[in-house]
Amino acid sequence: MTRVEMAKAGIITDEFREAARREGMDPEKFTTAVAEGKIVLVRNNNRTIPPLAIGASTRVKINANIGTSSLLSDIDQELEKLRTALHFGADAIMDLSTAGDLAAIRRRLIAECPVAFGTVPLYEMAVRAREHGKSVLEISADEMFGVIEEQCEQGVDFLTLHCGVTRQTVVRFKEVKRLAGATSRGGTIIMEWIHCNGKENPLYEQYDRLLDICRRHDAAVSLGDGFRPGALADATDRVQIEELVVLGDLVKRARDRGVGVFVEGPGHVPLHEVVTNIKIQKPLCGNAPFYVLGPLVTDVTPGYDHISGAIGGALAAMAGADFLCYVTPAEHLRLPSADDVREGVIASRIAAHAADISRGHPGAIEWDHAITRAKIDLDWERMLSLCIDPEKARAYRQSLPLGDNEQLCSMCGEFCAIKRSRTIA
Repeated sequence: MTRVEMAKAGIITDEFREAARREGMDPEKFTTAVAEGKIVLVRNNNRTIPPLAIGASTRVKINANIGTSSLLSDIDQELEKLRTALHFGADAIMDLSTAGDLAAIRRRLIAECPVAFGTVPLYEMAVRAREHGKSVLEISADEMFGVIEEQCEQGVDFLTLHCGVTRQTVVRFKEVKRLAGATSRGGTIIMEWIHCNGKENPLYEQYDRLLDICRRHDAAVSLGDGFRPGALADATDRVQIEELVVLGDLVKRARDRGVGVFVEGPGHVPLHEVVTNIKIQKPLCGNAPFYVLGPLVTDVTPGYDHISGAIGGALAAMAGADFLCYVTPAEHLRLPSADDVREGVIASRIAAHAADISRGHPGAIEWDHAITRAKIDLDWERMLSLCIDPEKARAYRQSLPLGDNEQLCSMCGEFCAIKRSRTIA
């Protein structure tokens, strides 16, 4: 039985109890939410990691993307990025590699990854086609499903699959005349495949075949945002909404088959439309967990996209998004470095924590209260240890000599407001 099937049968497993404890939830309520599909527990049966819980009433989680490209393929660099993301608090890792021996890269990364691990199988499909001297547009349905099966056997916990890109939604895409088209690599591959072959998307047409594979391994399906807008001008348009309608049907079919499923959301959304996107997705997709890429709330921030993404992520998560894909300063510019990964993870964690406070998640505000008490006591070591990035905070603190004024900082010095206010209180 899959986790969804056990939850539907009312079986509260030790795994459910432990996951509920980590989320500060009652085990029975947690299990009911898994049965209803409002929470998804993500772990392939071939792995022994603690499952990742995403969805209603859980802490907002963070995913970090890593992976090679055709211009830079170095497994040691990707392992460094993996370790950096984990060190700074990522809850999940996605391998988006598009160059090198993808199976070997994935094997190395999974072996060192103690958290949920995801992929976009279409990337490997494209690479395999290139290796066999043909276009990705020539790959067959059997080849597509063969890659998905192999990745599940290797231990991939969740797979982003662009099942909502259909012949009808491609027609709609052509009609809307977007400014920037679509920016989902997997989605555009399927779009072009449909356009050139004049056939239905195999991932949609043979969706039950996909669910059978995932069910065998208890791997989760992340229904990809195939028409993801890459510009504010294209957000919340008819093709994006039509894809969500399709995904809502696919969510129900996955739940009926006992497969964990969540929905991927947009990447560039104006600030005033972020909440609207959540309010549209939740009812259309049966309150399935929502996984958003940022979203970036302005298009003018290359080099600072992690900030734009954190602003959008905080608002989205406050409104009900459950899983934030980080954005790094390198977005739109280059393959991220380990330092970029660090900045992206921390920015998204700030957004997630701010949202957890607004959502009243158990214990979230206590972290803030604890660091405040340390500040009031001028307990610098405790304050630094409680920071979201203690290493960076400590480096700033130690960057200037304080001499005999260890209790003060180099900005306020003798005019420390906290110290002076204590003489009055």
